[in-house]
Formats: sequence, structure tokens, C-alpha cells
Amino acid sequence: MVTSAHEGLHRIFQERPEILAPVFGVLGVPFSEKATVDAVTTDVTGARPLERRVDTVLRIGPSDGEDFLLAIESQSAKVAGKARSWAYYVSYLQAKYGLPVLLLVVCQDQATAKWAVGPFECGTRGWTALRVYPLVAGPDNLPVITDVRTVAKNLPLAVLSALAHARSCDGDAILEAIGKVLQELWETEPDTAEYFFDFLEVTLGKTPAGKKWKDIMSFVSYFPGRGTVRETAYLEGEAKGEARGEARGKVEGEVKGILLVLEVRGIPVSADVRERLTTCTDLERVDTWLERSRTVERAEDLFAEESASG
Repeated sequence: MVTSAHEGLHRIFQERPEILAPVFGVLGVPFSEKATVDAVTTDVTGARPLERRVDTVLRIGPSDGEDFLLAIESQSAKVAGKARSWAYYVSYLQAKYGLPVLLLVVCQDQATAKWAVGPFECGTRGWTALRVYPLVAGPDNLPVITDVRTVAKNLPLAVLSALAHARSCDGDAILEAIGKVLQELWETEPDTAEYFFDFLEVTLGKTPAGKKWKDIMSFVSYFPGRGTVRETAYLEGEAKGEARGEARGKVEGEVKGILLVLEVRGIPVSADVRERLTTCTDLERVDTWLERSRTVERAEDLFAEESASG
């Protein structure tokens, strides 16, 4: 099952490519600060009707050498057969684009990170035909960033640090430091602050770290007009509810929340889906859709069970 944490661990590289240089630095791999970064289709399905999809694929154009592809996988546990998929991804992408390929695996626990390092071999009778060496970023090598000044200098890396260490005792301290920085950043770069507030809220979800993040947000002065996008949207809905009924106001606020979660996760919303959301008046149903918005892969999947029963 694709979770919010799974999505966040790889999507941050798409949406904030400036994170690549410090992460490569942690891994000891040279990376040009002036490199260009472009998203590449993640579909690596061949002729057979078997879907294969890399979490994120980026084309890196370094200023000091040839272009290469970076395939990024978010991995929450050891999965049988996953190494074969990784070997396929690397081989397919190299054959399709004619470029060197690196594989980066991002983990949230030490056991998974230790396994993901590999190497993973394909061969028999004492002969190796293929060997895959993933780069691995996880709790063992991603820094614990709790100093406010350090967070301010490299905010995307600090956010990745918060995700990687979300299950450890250091997670709360990282989130507290990020919260302080974002509160200050709101004065000069509100869009950036808003993005990271929402990104962490969506990605951490209902985990203990997610609860901590909500507690942090509740103690800072973001009301009115200083809240995250979703908080502001909810309050707007509540205000309208005073005139048209409290329940309807809550529905409108949660519908805006659904649309914003999908936007943060990079999931397109068709006109039909948007209309279905905005015309619904059933608060319980909208609550269900809001919860699903954290994990669905397509906006249409919000209504999956209803479509099946219909």
C-alpha cells in the first residue's frame, strides 16, 4: 500500500531538487551545485501488461560532466523480489535513454537501510551477470538537524531528516526546529513556509510524528492569515458556515483540504472529480475522502468503493 510517508520520501526530490547536493554530499558522491534537474516519466512498463513504476526518476545535467539518470525509491521494509525490480529499473532506464543510471533508496529505519545497500547479484555457477549497488539514505547517514540556524541554511535537507528520523527519539527535536524556522520564514517567503508546513502535515499523516507536528502548529500564531494553506482553507469554510450552516461550512473546508492534499502530492484533479467533491454535502463521506486523499494514486480512487458498489 502506498502511504503518505512513502510518497513524501521520494517526492521531495522532485519538488525541491536543491536537496540533491547535500544528500549526495552525505553519501560521498560528487554532485555539481549548478546541475540542472528535470523529472522523467516513471513508467518502465515494457510490452507485457505488467506495470512497473519507479517512484521518482530525475535527469541530472551536471555542469562538470555527462548527464545521468537518478532513480529514487522510497522503501519502508525489506520486500522479497524488490532487488530484482531495482535491477530491472536500472537496466531499462539505461537502455531507453542511453545514459548512466544511479539508484537512490530512501529509508526510515536502520534494518531496511542496511538491507537496501546490497549488493544484489544475478548469476549462477560462480559467475555474476549483473550486480546492483544502490545508494542508500536513511537514519544511519542522514544528519539529525536540530539546530535552528542549520535548519534555516538547508531547509529541504532538514525536512528530509525529519522524515528519515520520524520513528526515532530525535524526530520531535527536528520538527520543533523546523517549526521555528518556518514561523520566521513566513515573513519573507510565505509560499515556501506554506509548502513545507503542508508537506510535513500530509506526509507524516496520523503517525506519532504527525501528531507532534500538529501540536507544534497549534502553538504558533498562524491565525488568522498566518496558517498553512489547509488551515486557512478550513477557517474560510468555517466562516462561510456561520451564514449557511455550520455543517456545510465544515464540508467546504474539508473539500478544500482534499484538493490541497492532492495538489501537494502532485496528483491531477479532473473537472469531474472536482465537481463531485464541491457538490457533496455529506460530511461523513467527505471525511472518508479526506482520509483517502493521503494515500490514493489517482484522484478518481477517492470514490473507489462507491464506484464498485454502484
